[in-house]
Amino acid sequence: MKLVKLFVLLLLANVTTKAQPSVTSFNQLINRLPVPENDLNITQLRWLPKSHDFWLVERQGIYICNADDVSKKTLVVTTAQLASAGLTTPVENMVWSSSRDKVLLYSNSSKVWRVKSKGDYWYLDIKTGQCKQLGKSLPSSSLQFAKFSADNKLVAYVSKHNLYTEDLATGKITPLTNDGNEQVINGTFDWVYEEELTVRDGFSWSPDGKAIAFWHTNAAATKKHLMINNTDSLYPFIMPVEYPKAGEKPSAVKIGVINLATQKTQWMSIPGEADNNYIPRMSWAGTNQLMAVQLNRKQNEANFFICNTQTGQTKKIYSEKEEGGWIDQFNLTEWDAPWWTWIDNNQYFIRTAETDGWLHIYKVATDGSKVQLLTKGNYDANLLAVDQSAGDVYFEASPYDATQRYLYKVNMQKGDTVRVTPASFNGTNYYRFSPDAKYALHINGSVSRNYNFRLVQLPNHQKTYPALQDEFSKPDYPFNLEKFSVKTADGISMDGIMAKPADFDASKKYPVFFYVYGEPAAAVANDLPEFNEYIAQLVPKGYIGIALDNRGTPVMKGSAWRNAIYKKIGVVNSHDQAMAATEIIKWPFVDATRIAVHGWSGGGAMTLNLLFRYPHIYKTGVAVAAVTDQHFYDNIYTERYMGLPQDDPEAYKQSSPITFAKNLKGSLLYIHGTGDDNVHYKNAEQLINELVKEGKVFQLMVYPNRTHGIYEGPGTSEHLTATFLQFIDTYCPPGAR
Repeated sequence: MKLVKLFVLLLLANVTTKAQPSVTSFNQLINRLPVPENDLNITQLRWLPKSHDFWLVERQGIYICNADDVSKKTLVVTTAQLASAGLTTPVENMVWSSSRDKVLLYSNSSKVWRVKSKGDYWYLDIKTGQCKQLGKSLPSSSLQFAKFSADNKLVAYVSKHNLYTEDLATGKITPLTNDGNEQVINGTFDWVYEEELTVRDGFSWSPDGKAIAFWHTNAAATKKHLMINNTDSLYPFIMPVEYPKAGEKPSAVKIGVINLATQKTQWMSIPGEADNNYIPRMSWAGTNQLMAVQLNRKQNEANFFICNTQTGQTKKIYSEKEEGGWIDQFNLTEWDAPWWTWIDNNQYFIRTAETDGWLHIYKVATDGSKVQLLTKGNYDANLLAVDQSAGDVYFEASPYDATQRYLYKVNMQKGDTVRVTPASFNGTNYYRFSPDAKYALHINGSVSRNYNFRLVQLPNHQKTYPALQDEFSKPDYPFNLEKFSVKTADGISMDGIMAKPADFDASKKYPVFFYVYGEPAAAVANDLPEFNEYIAQLVPKGYIGIALDNRGTPVMKGSAWRNAIYKKIGVVNSHDQAMAATEIIKWPFVDATRIAVHGWSGGGAMTLNLLFRYPHIYKTGVAVAAVTDQHFYDNIYTERYMGLPQDDPEAYKQSSPITFAKNLKGSLLYIHGTGDDNVHYKNAEQLINELVKEGKVFQLMVYPNRTHGIYEGPGTSEHLTATFLQFIDTYCPPGAR
């Protein structure tokens, strides 16, 4: 129920994930930043463990740099060396040994579900130059999550749902599990865990390298959604997708620890039904213990357990509960952020929680004896990094403007909170911290100026690279961006971003094109020098483009704002959008007869709800890949925000745009791909049936076998864009009048 990259703002996910503030949102940004000639492309830096060294892939080979002096780069291995060893495909990632003289090179990757998490791994000894492929007896491009043991003598990885170790000296491959198949999954996860809990890497070495902890998933009871491919062969064939829908139990998940000496597995005795709870995170808390968090089915209660890995016994040491809402699985920036950060030799961990109406940072004793609030005040604190040597906890916050983000720190001993981002960098600020939190890649931008990217030393925020002066010029767009706020008749203040034509004339009236999302997975009104791609094309033709964040979106306005949508997706969010639009159409330069709206996935559902529930406001709409009934979407996402359908069927009915399809009066273009394994094409056909039954004329564009992003195949993106723009131009004509 989330959106796609092509048509969303910066914080939204890439084309393969939907509308989450995903693990790739930072990468999406840096991949678009210009790199000065003759400078290192630090936007692509990747930090080495426990340091502020980083590595970069350049034409000559792979370099290591130290953030203290970026100019002193060291060539680790040349492209020619890799080619001579047989590695001819690009290096996509590197896994470093603790000694940093050995590395695993990841290449030839392919998708499992959303991302390319399986591929080939090559072992490189930097000192000797020896380079060889791992897992050669296993299928090509099938290895996942390879990592070194503590002594760097073994590598463990997953292939075809089973765990293996490989001896680097002898090349001997040892299977650690042998029951893996499409339904029994070891060391990685099923579709919905990856999609909605953002977990893919499902195993971890013990600190002493003598054991491996892993997730074991039994998806045998999970039903499959059947998609039909009508185009790739003479006869159609079925493509089954394992997909637990709302109301269906999740796959049974448990955690095991394999003793490498005995090859025996000890299962952790975490209480509760394995197929009626979730275990979204775990990590080692010492040589013989690990911590795991368990979520209940409704995801409003989290229990943290310390597990004895030798006996399997568990002890609950910490709990969180959210009344009238949910416990967020993610921080407000990145979906793969850790749930906690260990400090003081695992005696404490740092954790964010919403226990007092705001997202705050806590220091929790691992034995459960003490919980200390570190951030205090009526603001949200989003954890980013911890500098243990200095005792500083870094977080982002927006105390005065929820469309912006700034870096702050609080000292665990002193309790003082200090803004770290200099005052000159107004707008939105992103940071990618080094593991030791001494440096960060800093990116800044706002609606009134272009992006800056720079390497900064902390805590003084001193720029160390590149040497060029920071750029504070205005974005070079054929339209003007501005922020605004609108208060609805309900007293709800909503932030917005507006794009006006460069030749805007306030004495005339313009059509308005609303870009919407409005669900808990993403915000769209951010203080950034970017806008929705369609709006960017429409505004110069004579439209005003607007994006608004309603209640329920993950902005820094407190728990009450975010939880207002609980059990009311489609109700509260569409009401807020419509009430804001009611105020906007009163503006003297807005033509109330030409109001268009567009959204994708969850935003597609919002588009339908606005057209159907508020036809007196919205005259034209383009909905893409919409969730038309919450029953059809996956259980983890839907039940988190809506509860179980069997507990509250009326809430599900009221959330569905199908319930209100009879009210359509304006012009609707509906678009969907039949190969969408996320928001299934079933949603389209149910909507079509209802509109036909009610005698509602609308337009439909179906893309055979395209997934949720509708980008596969030659000409697809171009065709979709042309179809979209032609429809808007026809039914909501451009230009000032």
